[in-house]
Amino acid sequence: MPVTVFAVEKESPAAHAGVHPGDVLNAINGNEIYDVLDFRFYETEKQVTLSLQDASGAAREVHIRKGQYESLGLSFETYLMDKQHSCRNKCVFCFIDQLPKGMRQSLYFKDDDSRLSFLFGNYITLTNLSQREADRIVKMHISPINISVHTTNPELRCRMMGNRFAGDSLRYLYQFAEAGVKLNCQIVLCHGWNDGEELERTLGDLLALYPSVQSVALVPLGVTRFRDGLTPLTPYVRETALEVVRAGERWGEKMLEQHGERVCYAADEFYLKAGLPIPDAPFYGAFDQLENGVGLIANFQEGFRDALEDFSGDDVPRSGTLVTGVSFAPFLQELLDELKRKCHNLTYQVIPIRNRFFGESINVSGLVTGGDILDQLRGRELGGRLFLPCTMLRHEGDLFLDDVSLQDLREKLNVETVVVPDDGYELMNLLIRK
Repeated sequence: MPVTVFAVEKESPAAHAGVHPGDVLNAINGNEIYDVLDFRFYETEKQVTLSLQDASGAAREVHIRKGQYESLGLSFETYLMDKQHSCRNKCVFCFIDQLPKGMRQSLYFKDDDSRLSFLFGNYITLTNLSQREADRIVKMHISPINISVHTTNPELRCRMMGNRFAGDSLRYLYQFAEAGVKLNCQIVLCHGWNDGEELERTLGDLLALYPSVQSVALVPLGVTRFRDGLTPLTPYVRETALEVVRAGERWGEKMLEQHGERVCYAADEFYLKAGLPIPDAPFYGAFDQLENGVGLIANFQEGFRDALEDFSGDDVPRSGTLVTGVSFAPFLQELLDELKRKCHNLTYQVIPIRNRFFGESINVSGLVTGGDILDQLRGRELGGRLFLPCTMLRHEGDLFLDDVSLQDLREKLNVETVVVPDDGYELMNLLIRK
């Protein structure tokens, strides 16, 4: 569908060519423009011809010479230039279906948009994809594409995802691999559904697509206390998590031996549930799956220790509290103890926040709410500063999942708050800041 120009940057190539807000952009160099991917791809040429219509419907063409990759200077009403595509599936493990009522509306939106996969790293299921969009990905060689596979068994995929087209949409996965598009795949594992023999099948199918498939993450489902009326699911425990880790490591060793890369990894949470130590940073290669919690702890530890190695130590008094999820707290405490051996006047403490909002089986930092932090820190001695992981806040950095604001937290706890990037190196430097 054609798109309408919202604004034209002053002194830009488009402005000099006489493009105006309200003009409809139909095509660039004869290629129809549907959305931001079309626009960004075709505007990179040195010579472009824009096919336009003005507000009265009169058609015209303008010819522009510019630097290669120089922006035309056009902006549109939305970043994507049309509406964000929502998910058509009803996955048995969907976390959004496990949210309580009354939260802010944006949290209930399920995106499944191939453009966001390339632009922001979001994962897509392929069920929302048209052949035209798939062909465009191949033509533009958009890489990487992040795909929620879950299983390569078509019938099982339909059942797990509550979508009768979920099995057929796997054809796009193979089309992309054949075209050499790089793929990061995730498998959200549900015990008794897609693990065991089904996991072996899926890993065999996916890893046969190497090098197009550059990483595969094994991720455990999250089960909140708000599952009334939903498909019963069994959380992973020590024994079942161990089976998943061993499967991931076995396939990873095979890929390492054959191709020099592990490719297949279990998420940190599986290691923790299995009672196994987290592998060291080199195990994870290029850390392609950090967003899925794969190698997150090892990467954080490596960054912190790199910064600590560069620090000679001092005796400056510093105090404060670091809050985190229950699962990460022991690792954070270990790093803090290493820092204290160089800084002898530190009185920092680590406080794990138990997730009473979603249920205590949810123990990652990114799902901790402001209300739980307030309830568990109120009345405690917090020291000079309170350190919060940025993953606890929405992208704008102002609200927790339960709509408690960062400002509310500061005022009610009466403490300076420091939002920490998800980076061990940065945390270490914030801790030693005078």
